[in-house]
Amino acid sequence: MMADMVASGILNQWRALGALAGLVTSSCFLAAPGYRGAKDGHFDGHEFVNLEKREAHSVASAMALFVFTSRPAWEQRQVMPTVPPRRVAHGELRITFVNHATMLVQFDGLNVLTDPVYSDMVGPLAFAGVQRVHGPGVALADLPPIDAVLVSHNHYDHMDLPTLRSLSRTHAPRIFAGLGSKRLLDEEGVLGGEDLNWWETSELAPGIRVTAVPVRHWSRRGIGDTDNTLWCGFVIETSQGPLYFAGDTGFGGHFRMARERFGPMRAALLPIGAYKPESFMHSSHMSPDEALDAHRELESQLSIAMHFGSFQLAFEQQGEAEARLLAEAARRNVSGFVVLDPGDARTVAPLGQQAQR
Repeated sequence: MMADMVASGILNQWRALGALAGLVTSSCFLAAPGYRGAKDGHFDGHEFVNLEKREAHSVASAMALFVFTSRPAWEQRQVMPTVPPRRVAHGELRITFVNHATMLVQFDGLNVLTDPVYSDMVGPLAFAGVQRVHGPGVALADLPPIDAVLVSHNHYDHMDLPTLRSLSRTHAPRIFAGLGSKRLLDEEGVLGGEDLNWWETSELAPGIRVTAVPVRHWSRRGIGDTDNTLWCGFVIETSQGPLYFAGDTGFGGHFRMARERFGPMRAALLPIGAYKPESFMHSSHMSPDEALDAHRELESQLSIAMHFGSFQLAFEQQGEAEARLLAEAARRNVSGFVVLDPGDARTVAPLGQQAQR
């Protein structure tokens, strides 16, 4: 019996290794075209760099980790989608957690979607990647008119091209992303792409601006295109205070920089998942404890957790990130950081007032 179990385990490992090798091979042909432009403080002419060092891991080390380390099992769960309002009034802010890093942000008569992912699987191939464990909290067909989309970087679970193509056809939004991203979007038939550099601003409506801000992460879609497009977070200056969207990031001084430039945040959308093993992940993904640190650094009136529970991207138990965040917040006596179920929403008061449901 033991020999059969060992043999079965080895067979499963080789199957996983073969599948991952297939993904790596296919991704050679799916590399992002990359940015071409002048050097600056975070672009050396070929690659972008972080403000703070991020430990780089080779493809081989990543393959070894994900093939030969046992991950806890996640179960499929059911979600009851909700239907958001078509618009909210000037001065109002309503945030709906859709799934993963996808948030519907409604404010001042505008609708913005962050890192929209509606695909059943994320990866370089439609049939090979990471399968979602629950459906979106708002159906694609039930989205209100989308005026703008924020794409933090080009990883498959954040720049989901099938979803972006659908949004481009049905909503024709402006799509903001880091330098070099527009070339890929154009090539993939996604209209409306606009590149932003860190600290570069674009006007969404009179008096409403979106600014790309530094985060600590990286980019890659295939082999040979590592860090050739820019990753970023975003700050939206609403009529009643700024909103921060982190995308994917490790913890770092960029949170304080955003706070110093824009002031305390009316709301912040912060990632808490895909952080284990922390020795491998910490420089590009935050733990729940670090997300609480970011909440403090941003002086956020209300922070909403994201990047957890939808796709099993790392090695924590199902539900572990959410539980750890809430337990650590209670231990530190920190308020104003919430975990929402997919489809749930929060209405956020103007800056300086208490957040509401």
